[in-house]
Amino acid sequence: MPKPHFVFTQRKNSFSVHIPNLEALDVATIQAIEDFVAKRKGIFDFNSYIFSIPKRIEFHEFVSLLKHLGIEAECIQKELSAEPQSNTVSFGQYKGMAYSELPDAYLVWLKNNYRGKELKYIQQELQSRNL
Repeated sequence: MPKPHFVFTQRKNSFSVHIPNLEALDVATIQAIEDFVAKRKGIFDFNSYIFSIPKRIEFHEFVSLLKHLGIEAECIQKELSAEPQSNTVSFGQYKGMAYSELPDAYLVWLKNNYRGKELKYIQQELQSRNL
């Protein structure tokens, strides 16, 4: 069976991982990844093949963690573009923060649950992160 390919993206207060070959993985491997995400209070979006975890860690720490847990994967790091985002959140626990600073997990949650006037900013940020 093929190893998962993890494309790691570090954000200000979280990180996300795209798994482009998710469909080629066996059920046990997918369940191990799901367990990894759930234990870290993350969100796994099977529509986009991306999981995000609301914790800031460096790429080398992520790779070391996978090795420690016995998860064999090919990992690469994706750099964020330096585009500034001036729109700020006007509600909830992240009120006053720029949408570009929100954790991936929260953006994915908003994608599925928020229907307010700032939906266009949420959709723009999701698109810019490929979530």
